[in-house]
Amino acid sequence: MADLHASAAVSGARSADPIKVMLVDDALVVRGMLSRMLEGTGDISVVASAGDGERALDALKRNPVDVVLLDIEMPRMNGIEALPKIVAEYPGIQVVMASTLTKRNAEISLKAMELGAADYVTKPGSTGELRSSDDFKRELVEKVLSLGRAARRRAAQGIGRSPVVPARRPTASEAPAQAAGLGRGKEVTLRPLKPFKPDALAIGSSTGGPQALLKVLKDLGAVRQPIFITQHMPPTFTTILAEHIARSTGRTCQEGTEGMSVESGNIYLAPGGRHMLIKRKGALPAISLSDDPPENFCRPAVDPMLRSLATLYGSKLLVTILTGMGSDGAKGGQVCVDAGGQVLAQDEATSVVWGMPGAAAMAGICGAVLPLGKIGTEIRRFAAGGGRT
Repeated sequence: MADLHASAAVSGARSADPIKVMLVDDALVVRGMLSRMLEGTGDISVVASAGDGERALDALKRNPVDVVLLDIEMPRMNGIEALPKIVAEYPGIQVVMASTLTKRNAEISLKAMELGAADYVTKPGSTGELRSSDDFKRELVEKVLSLGRAARRRAAQGIGRSPVVPARRPTASEAPAQAAGLGRGKEVTLRPLKPFKPDALAIGSSTGGPQALLKVLKDLGAVRQPIFITQHMPPTFTTILAEHIARSTGRTCQEGTEGMSVESGNIYLAPGGRHMLIKRKGALPAISLSDDPPENFCRPAVDPMLRSLATLYGSKLLVTILTGMGSDGAKGGQVCVDAGGQVLAQDEATSVVWGMPGAAAMAGICGAVLPLGKIGTEIRRFAAGGGRT
């Protein structure tokens, strides 16, 4: 069989304009498996495939696509070598890295996201990862559809251009005021954003999150408040991400462990495969890990972390929801707002996928919806006791 092939039509209903995908993997059996999973949805069309990065670059000249699923380990030109070439030549394409779950591949996947990849998937059957092919299929299809649609929206708007939140803030008498122009044509209601000094900071993120987290934490700098982060990631990946954050920020960042005492100024990352909760242990807060079922198809999930923080910190909590698919964080953010806390969200223009922050914004729980480049400094103002007036 030729290394490159046009996808065969599949039975059943098909979208009139499916998301177009290229598969790049040196294993023919893997390309076949991935193609069946994606084509079976009716909303995705695998228009071409290639056995290495060099053939993929050649095929892209003839096959317009929305998403490239790119394996890391391949002969001739591997995924990490092909990635910067794809990003440079086709900036509108969303690239998803695919790999087995090893420490080395976790490090490479995180590096790939720094180089422009939008996300990653870990192949089913990876060592140390207990999950079914159905879970993998759901994750794969969701990521391809979300990234493909996001790419098309940005292309329709013009790359790098998107509506932004008005600078004017609502007055108390006007609240909740409507910020037009956000949310794909819908209106977003912003809450009054009150100046206060939080005792704790919380961040939730998913697709595009590692890059966004590093940007926000670098801009934030050193603060006295503990920072609690849930990023949707499997085990091993969260370990490597914590190490990356520590190196990049020069601050203590560690995966939460059962009973770990919370110290001022430290960063705590939810470990892959477990929900991270923060509870009182005697007079002090401490980490508690949970094996409760996934929420929003995720474990760790943002919502359970936020619920626990709302109970512990109440009105002294500042929450930030960054780029990611789905709606995780919106319900937990509502609990935090009900307890007197405040919520910020990343805007659509700077999000890889405006799912999680968009859901929070649409729910009317946010005091501000900001571009990524302004979030860290905004949190810093609150942490220092200022914030918006």
